[in-house]
Amino acid sequence: MGIIGWILLGLIAGAIAKAIHKGNEPGGILATMVVGILGAILGGVIASAVGVGDIDSFFSIGTWLIAIGGALLLLFIYNAVTSGGGRRSVTHG
Repeated sequence: MGIIGWILLGLIAGAIAKAIHKGNEPGGILATMVVGILGAILGGVIASAVGVGDIDSFFSIGTWLIAIGGALLLLFIYNAVTSGGGRRSVTHG
């Protein structure tokens, strides 16, 4: 898959992941593309490591599911890191 394929895959997978995951994500088209591309890479590495597939073809449903899953994982990690592990301080006043 060429660079244009990775950009398109990242943009679409990132947008789908953001639509599925309701949380505090970085915004903008560039951030969506980066989340999608990094998610596709992360998903591909994990899928290859456990032997369930890899990212090899733009038109493969497996490629899309792996990319979206990886992007969702990145969004969950982002929210866990930026929310302080779910702890919020309460101000009484």
